[in-house]
Amino acid sequence: MNIYQKIIISIIIGSLWGFIMNIIFGIFLMLTAGILIKFTYFSFMIASSISAIYFTVIKKKFYKKKNLICFILIPIIIIILTFGSPYGISIKDKTIYQIIFFFIQIFIIFISIKLCLKGIGRMSFSRYFIEIIFVKVLKGIGFTFFLLIILFPFYLMMMTSMKTQALLLINPLDLSIDFSRGFNVLNSYVELFTVWKFGTFLINSFIVSILSIFIALLFAIPGAYAVARFKFPGKYFLTNSILLIYLIPMITLLIPLYSFFTQINLRDSLIGLIIVYPAVTIPVAIYMLQGYFKTIPDELEEAGLIDGLNRIGVIIKITLPLSLPAIASVSLFIFMVAWNEYLFAYMFLDTPELFTLPRGLNSLDGTEVPRQHLMAGSIISTVPVIIIFLWAEKYLAGGLTAGGIKG
Repeated sequence: MNIYQKIIISIIIGSLWGFIMNIIFGIFLMLTAGILIKFTYFSFMIASSISAIYFTVIKKKFYKKKNLICFILIPIIIIILTFGSPYGISIKDKTIYQIIFFFIQIFIIFISIKLCLKGIGRMSFSRYFIEIIFVKVLKGIGFTFFLLIILFPFYLMMMTSMKTQALLLINPLDLSIDFSRGFNVLNSYVELFTVWKFGTFLINSFIVSILSIFIALLFAIPGAYAVARFKFPGKYFLTNSILLIYLIPMITLLIPLYSFFTQINLRDSLIGLIIVYPAVTIPVAIYMLQGYFKTIPDELEEAGLIDGLNRIGVIIKITLPLSLPAIASVSLFIFMVAWNEYLFAYMFLDTPELFTLPRGLNSLDGTEVPRQHLMAGSIISTVPVIIIFLWAEKYLAGGLTAGGIKG
């Protein structure tokens, strides 16, 4: 592909991403900030095109500086062309919103251009090349659009939690956050812990979730190892039918468990939930772990046995360290089940001091708790799961894929 073809492709890709991102983010800026903007898509198209051309024609030896320069070029050119008003309005109007949206938009444009034009110098200008570029652009647009749709409800929750009851009643359709109130925007979160004792719900959920993980793994690891390594009658039937328990609706187990826990005085206690949640998640834990254990070569364990380790020592010193991705993915699954479960918590718990997060949020919803406090509680209950998932995502992917090779 010659230099002129590269420039033409770069202009098309850059202009397309500049135009699309300006429209999408402009609409979301108007919705969230409550302001009327002017679409400056020509400025975004020109800036994105120049950045794309630079990214395409620069030589490899300047590659390290190329990314930084391409990223800086876009905002500089846009600010020059729009005279410091990238959205056609004064920068003094909703300054924080404009700055946040502007730099997020620039970052997505830069990443999109980089992904679409990566490897363009090694390809010839043909129908196949055009199809590849078209697919990349289509995937990028779809990913950006659906990502914003997914994040928008979360923003609504956060926005509602940072408003006062008066502001919500005066203009329910105002989706902006008044940052001029300073730290007062967090009053709902402070009152949630100081007045409504939300911290108790949080601690109870952590206790139940962590203990559920520990108990479930305590039984699932030996069970999965036995299924993966030993031969015994009914092994293949057990392996293939271990998930059949999930054909039974959980609600059918509710009444028997309710009666049983009432008789042994475990109904209104966290111990009842700590017994139920591992029992519910152990089948999936065994299924996932046994698939991963089968991928570990038998020779490693046999070498450990020759060196004098017993079977438990082999599991602890060889099998478990090699199975950390699978254990992490199973732990994350158990945590999410125990953290978000509502049905058993609603039926088993009556004392407010013992409520878990889902049960506690439901109890607050039935009282005279302002809506912004409920949204603050929803944010707090969601954030830990997101943080843990993002941290353990690499282990989750590794555990699921590797466990499916021989499982």
